[in-house]
Amino acid sequence: MSTTTIHRKLVRDGIPAVIKENGDTAVVDVLSHEDFIEALFAKMAEELAELRAAGPGEQLEELADVHETFVALTLALGHNGAAVRSAASAKFIDRGAFKNRLWLESTTQPS
Repeated sequence: MSTTTIHRKLVRDGIPAVIKENGDTAVVDVLSHEDFIEALFAKMAEELAELRAAGPGEQLEELADVHETFVALTLALGHNGAAVRSAASAKFIDRGAFKNRLWLESTTQPS
């Protein structure tokens, strides 16, 4: 008797081969560009949740998954790493980084 598990999520290119090597059958589709972008946003949320839940010994692997998803999303949105680094540098110069761990609690506007 066979059991089918529904996943409905974006996976790395090598995953169907791993599934086959394990003796299982994978049903995969190739997404349209628009659906791919939506799937990447969902994958980023999934990977960030996994990173948040990871213990110290698992964080590097989860950061690698976030990074790979970020790179794929960058390219799918028509950008490249150099453009993102340039935009990040401009923001760093204009607004700074997060090194000081500042938490903005509130602001008050004058009457």
